[in-house]
Amino acid sequence: MRDLTPREIVAELDRHIVAQDDAKRAVAVAVRNRWRRQQLDEDMQEEVAPKNILMIGPTGVGKTEIARRLANLTKAPFIKVEATKYTEVGYYGRDVESMVRELVENAIGLVREQERQGVEEEARRRVEERLLDLLAPIPPTFDALPDGPDSPERYQRTREKIRAMLASGEMDQRRVEIQLEQRAAPMMFTAMGMEQMDVDLQGMFEKIMPKSNVRREMPVTEARQVLFEQQCDALINQEKVQSKAVELAENVGIIFIDEMDKIVASEHTHGADVSRQGVQRDLLPIVEGTTVQTRYGFVKTDHVLFIAAGAFHRAKPSDLMPELQGRFPIRVELKGLGKEDFVRILTEPKGALTKQYQALLATEGVELSFTDDAVDALATYAYQVNQTAQNIGARRLYTILERMLEELSFEAPDMKAGRVEINAAYVRERLEDLAQDEDLSKFIL
Repeated sequence: MRDLTPREIVAELDRHIVAQDDAKRAVAVAVRNRWRRQQLDEDMQEEVAPKNILMIGPTGVGKTEIARRLANLTKAPFIKVEATKYTEVGYYGRDVESMVRELVENAIGLVREQERQGVEEEARRRVEERLLDLLAPIPPTFDALPDGPDSPERYQRTREKIRAMLASGEMDQRRVEIQLEQRAAPMMFTAMGMEQMDVDLQGMFEKIMPKSNVRREMPVTEARQVLFEQQCDALINQEKVQSKAVELAENVGIIFIDEMDKIVASEHTHGADVSRQGVQRDLLPIVEGTTVQTRYGFVKTDHVLFIAAGAFHRAKPSDLMPELQGRFPIRVELKGLGKEDFVRILTEPKGALTKQYQALLATEGVELSFTDDAVDALATYAYQVNQTAQNIGARRLYTILERMLEELSFEAPDMKAGRVEINAAYVRERLEDLAQDEDLSKFIL
């Protein structure tokens, strides 16, 4: 985990996300406190609990993006889940503990990538030797004479020639036969889709299913990648990966729970409302701190950072169970986006939408530019449509720009390069009718 200061974290988030300063500061302090905890002695570490955060604000204002960017920035295991996908034990739906298992899977991927970097050089060396074995197999017998057709010296010279040809790419299309390991999936699970199963249940069936080795012929370019993956797997210490991943998930993992407001039961609790209240009860021990069994061992959630979010239009945070409210001591309200925010979103972030479209069309040789009045017009339309139709925040910009540039994107490959300037007149010509027709804009914009 990177030991960034709160100021550095906020500065990095500012590069990608406009406004929402309160939320950025809250997550920055929460992350820094995790680093501070790791500097304490073990006894004190156990006493310091994470300060979970509840983000309150309408859709499309940056709640998920802040959490996702935070995880990328700190290199922490991160998953986003939706509270509505879980149901109380006994109802049809996902088990709330599965979020912890998914977090560990994410951590496994991070640690594997770290360990992989340490073995890549040796894996490439082994792959080259294996390809040489396939392209220049050792003769069954060597001639005693030094210059015989199957002499060791002659074979070695041939091998070195092929090594040079491999390095230069001359052998890339030569076909070789390699061995692949496969596990047969039971027919019933093939029908339902293994990807839909809980990761632990899937792992269990993967272990008990019989392995089978199949031989496949493929070009050297494809075989090199397959063999590289096989060698990396062989060189990586899987037990070490699992142990480090569990530790990483427990100490720096981040779980983002969206749509928290949708598991608030109404005054008349019956049917689905009972299940919503049950989801809160099932979430409580996970957030408070419990031990969850995973395919990689037991995982404690005591020091996992939970960031919950919801619009809370019809419900209030105080409608949540008191015990659950208490586990989210930090509350931050994210503000709705105004026209000036849209202007900033279109121009300031590192990956601003205008910059994305410029880069995409540049691949066709089209130089795209946006004038200031065009950006102002786009921001105005986005704000107006959000006010008259459903307010989807910054996501409105995606639909507006895609609609405005649809014709240009279609024609770009046939334009044989050129320069296109997007000004306010261009924007109005393509969006005015749709923006004024409120009923139509609800469906198109």
